[in-house]
Amino acid sequence: MTTTAPAAGPVRRLAGTLHRRPRLQLSLLLSAPLAWLALAYLGSLTVLFLSAFWTTDSFTSNVVKIWNTDNFTALFTTDVYRQVALRSIGVALAVTALCVLIAFPIAFYTARIANPKWRPLLVVAILTPLWASYLVKAYAWRLILAQGGLLDWTLKPLGLEGPGYGLTATVLVLTYLWLPYMILPIHAGLEQIPAGLLDASADLGARTGRTFRSVVLPMILPSIAAGSVFTFSLSLGDYIAVQIVGGKTQLIGNLIYSNITLDLPLAAALGTVPVVVTVLYLLAVRRTGVLSSL
Repeated sequence: MTTTAPAAGPVRRLAGTLHRRPRLQLSLLLSAPLAWLALAYLGSLTVLFLSAFWTTDSFTSNVVKIWNTDNFTALFTTDVYRQVALRSIGVALAVTALCVLIAFPIAFYTARIANPKWRPLLVVAILTPLWASYLVKAYAWRLILAQGGLLDWTLKPLGLEGPGYGLTATVLVLTYLWLPYMILPIHAGLEQIPAGLLDASADLGARTGRTFRSVVLPMILPSIAAGSVFTFSLSLGDYIAVQIVGGKTQLIGNLIYSNITLDLPLAAALGTVPVVVTVLYLLAVRRTGVLSSL
């Protein structure tokens, strides 16, 4: 007597289809996060860009959906907006450069010099500042940089004084806040360099500087580029640290924040500036080709 196999249920048929078609399986797995990205992130950016073409009633401060380019015209023709935008880009570049200069020796020690059994603890120590509250760290720096504060007290025997509140203080605080985002990629890049490669460079007569320029730097450029994306974009859009230690300094984030309740379309137009600058920065980094080896 022969028996027939039971018909496959819908779940089994679906499982078999997904097993035979791995691309379909991957598409279904990515559909939810991609849909969230499209709706929540790209959707909000679209609304931001569209609202920048609206206007505000000068009497009631209500948003009027009348399409015009007055807000963008003001961005390009008003001196203060151009100066603030250029200042914000300069601060982001300065923070990124300082992060690279500070992060490399720290990452080199943690990745190449420190005892291997201590390296995980050192990485945890680097990450520890990220666990603290943003405001706690910013206000701690406000106390350090205050007139008669810790920095002034330390420099006074040398006949010097701290920078106080202002643009320099803003760059210092932002560098401290985003430094771990630069250390970790460089640490990972240095760990991947074979030790024999550095020994071979020394055996061929290369000095430390030549080894760094010809061997180490080309291999960690992708790591520096990856870290710079974080430090640049985070510094460009920051406004809280500027309010706490910036004194009278104004960056693009401050202008956006101050105009949200007064002139929402103008704030939206200002908000497109860091988005466009960040996209251009990403395209410039991508054009160098360093990201292709990540």
